[in-house]
Amino acid sequence: MKKGQKLKQDKKTVGQHSVELNSKKPDSANVIDLQRSMQSEYIKYFLETLYEGKKQHEDDFYIVVITRRDRLMDNVVRNQFLHRKSCPTPDYDQVAYKYNKKDDNITFLWVLPDKTTAQLLKENALLVAGEEKELLRYVLEDSAGDLLIKSKKLNGEI
Repeated sequence: MKKGQKLKQDKKTVGQHSVELNSKKPDSANVIDLQRSMQSEYIKYFLETLYEGKKQHEDDFYIVVITRRDRLMDNVVRNQFLHRKSCPTPDYDQVAYKYNKKDDNITFLWVLPDKTTAQLLKENALLVAGEEKELLRYVLEDSAGDLLIKSKKLNGEI
């Protein structure tokens, strides 16, 4: 390849992939592969955010993962990874972790689903399956204000 020559890119847009996925019937093998891919991407970006945070913060810091759903393509979901000095205020579609610099460990703080899912979990608390009970616990703690109190304590506000 000559200097300055551009590579031909045959990449599809997110919208094109979304339309293709919506037109296909669900295939359990593809769903499993997709889940594995999403988990490996999550870990990759989480670790990148952790290393960036270690470089930029001298003390403990927080990692926040915010899930964003595309308004036009309902099957497109993106995670935004952030590191910050203060503990975030609990919000829907959010996962929060604390990195303790002294012990070099990460503590999982909470996970909150989208508003609709949170409402469904609360309304059907007695019917929630075993694997969803921990998520329900965080939803109920948020609803009661306990996660906000936890956030404020971690920020030294209380």
